[in-house]
Amino acid sequence: MALPKINKEDSSFRDPSGFIFYYDHQIYRQINLICKEDYELLHSSGLYERITKKKKLVSHQEVDNPIPNPDCAYKIIKPEKIEFLSYPYEWSFSQLKDAALLTLNIQKEALLSGMTLKDASAYNIQFKDGHPILIDTLSFTIYHEGQPWVAYKQFCQHFLSPLALMSLTDIRLNGMLKNHIDGIPLDLTSKMLPKSSWVNFGLLSHIHLHARAQKNISSDDAEKNKPKTKLSKTAFIGLIENLEKTIKKLKWEPHGTDWLAYYQATNYSDAAFEKKKEIVHQILSELNPKSVLDLGANTGVFSREGKNLQDCFIVSTDIDPGAVELNYLEVKRAKEKNILPLVLDLTNPSPSIGWKNQERVSFLSRAHVDVTMALALIHHLAIANNIPLRNIAKTLSEMADNVIIEFVPKEDSQVKRLLLTRDDIFDQYTIDGFVVAMQTEFTIVKQFPIENSDRVIFQLKKKNS
Repeated sequence: MALPKINKEDSSFRDPSGFIFYYDHQIYRQINLICKEDYELLHSSGLYERITKKKKLVSHQEVDNPIPNPDCAYKIIKPEKIEFLSYPYEWSFSQLKDAALLTLNIQKEALLSGMTLKDASAYNIQFKDGHPILIDTLSFTIYHEGQPWVAYKQFCQHFLSPLALMSLTDIRLNGMLKNHIDGIPLDLTSKMLPKSSWVNFGLLSHIHLHARAQKNISSDDAEKNKPKTKLSKTAFIGLIENLEKTIKKLKWEPHGTDWLAYYQATNYSDAAFEKKKEIVHQILSELNPKSVLDLGANTGVFSREGKNLQDCFIVSTDIDPGAVELNYLEVKRAKEKNILPLVLDLTNPSPSIGWKNQERVSFLSRAHVDVTMALALIHHLAIANNIPLRNIAKTLSEMADNVIIEFVPKEDSQVKRLLLTRDDIFDQYTIDGFVVAMQTEFTIVKQFPIENSDRVIFQLKKKNS
């Protein structure tokens, strides 16, 4: 019998300290000999035990095999599982802010143990059990008195730049991270921030003057401009604390986004709304999935109908950053461990980006779950965005074997609202046309008319699944 194949993670090639690989459907990490001293200090100093106990760093187990590159291998570790990989351009304001503050907190913890973070990439953070967690064990290196923070610029570009732009310019500017995989350039951020940001000492120091200093250093005079003074440990801590203070002061209150008050403006009666929740809960309870993707989830009301299922993880997405922000704040308030809110435009989902388009995987490549829910979404796709019903059916079939979808007819006030400013060219957008389109990919298991409403929820099963 052939042994399972070892597959290296495409995105894990930049760091000479080690790399991620997969073996027998499990994730592992090889730590190279070059990182031996750093790894040993991480453990002997007590730093690893301290921050894993506080759920700030993913824990791992050391294993004996497999070993992809034995010539340079020092250790093989098996890290704990992250249920769903997400990226900073898919996070709400508070998710990115919490990830930034976690990074700074870990940097301070590292200094107490004679270590520092050599990387401060937002991609080193994921969300687990409702909170951010560092996943890069190899980010830690030995700290030498007087050395500057080598990850300072990276931190500012990955965290401070997008947070400042989201807070002071436009919440949607977080999407710029898709075009700037190494973080939003400081000079670009400086140009886009309002003039008032120049009187904010933190932004003046870490964005505007930092950008100017970077611009003044060219390849010809890099040695001349190399810092002559050392950064004491006290000054290092002061830098981190000033970054913390600057980020904590950045605020954004959800308001003015398109679908933030959707449930207040909907035409559901209270009875119909509760009936819809009952239907969703019933279907999810019968299917008992381990993973759910809720598309167009708004603030996650219906995502939470599955939160008490045994070992079920729910990715709760919406195009509206305000709705996702409220969803995440509720996750924090209620200490919900199995719901991950994300910002997603299904008509233009996160693409694969980076070197060879393989460093950051597209959303659709990650979106393989047991159940997909698309409630109060079909009319936005079909009418507002001209996506044919059969195309929608095909995309949904590529995500999950089971689908819970709500058909919203033209008689519904929300559809009438969409048709106010355009011609009704959607002859196929009827319940019969919907059924025909869905049956190209699915078998209709059940239909659930929502009482006191013209809407119908369909339970679908992918053919040949």
